[in-house]
Amino acid sequence: MTLDGTPRTVYVGGSGPAVIVMAEMPGISPDVARFARWVRDAGLTVYLPSLFGRDGAYPDAEAGRTIMKRACVSAEFRAFGAGRSSPIAVWLRALAALAHRECGGPGVGALGMCFTGNFALTMMLEPAVLAPVLCQPSLPLDEPGGLEISPGELTAVRERLDREDLTVRAYRFEGDRFCTAQRFAAYAAALGPRFEPRVLPAESANPAPPPFFSEVVGGPHSVVTAHLVDEAGEPTAAARDEILAFLVDRLTG
Repeated sequence: MTLDGTPRTVYVGGSGPAVIVMAEMPGISPDVARFARWVRDAGLTVYLPSLFGRDGAYPDAEAGRTIMKRACVSAEFRAFGAGRSSPIAVWLRALAALAHRECGGPGVGALGMCFTGNFALTMMLEPAVLAPVLCQPSLPLDEPGGLEISPGELTAVRERLDREDLTVRAYRFEGDRFCTAQRFAAYAAALGPRFEPRVLPAESANPAPPPFFSEVVGGPHSVVTAHLVDEAGEPTAAARDEILAFLVDRLTG
């Protein structure tokens, strides 16, 4: 798809209202694709844009580091410094508007993870986006309590949340060094009761994730992908089910 003058690959599947699923670093891994299929199987149309990395791969730790370094210096992403949004958010908002036109329904969901976590919040500047989910939002990397959004955009999002009675769901593991308690506190201060955080116990994470997550991330981090334990009664599986229910309720209820 070419949007805002930039072509990108977007994987699409399912039927019903649309949800934009944005992959975590280092790209669309089999775990990210699995989550996208769960969204599809919940009765929604999933749009999965390729933003970085090699689609379908579990990169080793060194390859993952290379992808991450490349993204950090890309003009499309602002990995460092709070108070500014990444330029890629404009393209993602255009994708949300297109998905709404194609799929109909009351609006679109947006779920970001890790490097893309905060993009789901910035996408609220697109009127079609009604159901934002932030999974372990990790930018800016250099400010644990910083937010990757400009003050004016943050004010506009808060005003829209209040005006339309919308909420923002957010998930992280306790002790995550990339998505910290300080960051969730900053979201709560900015968004008030419209921010609905969920903090999972660190010991509930999958203890044997792929190499990039065990060697580079180095601790519980990816709530619905690499650190998810897909078994009944597991906190991560319950979080996954809660997210799907939130998207379905907001977009079809």
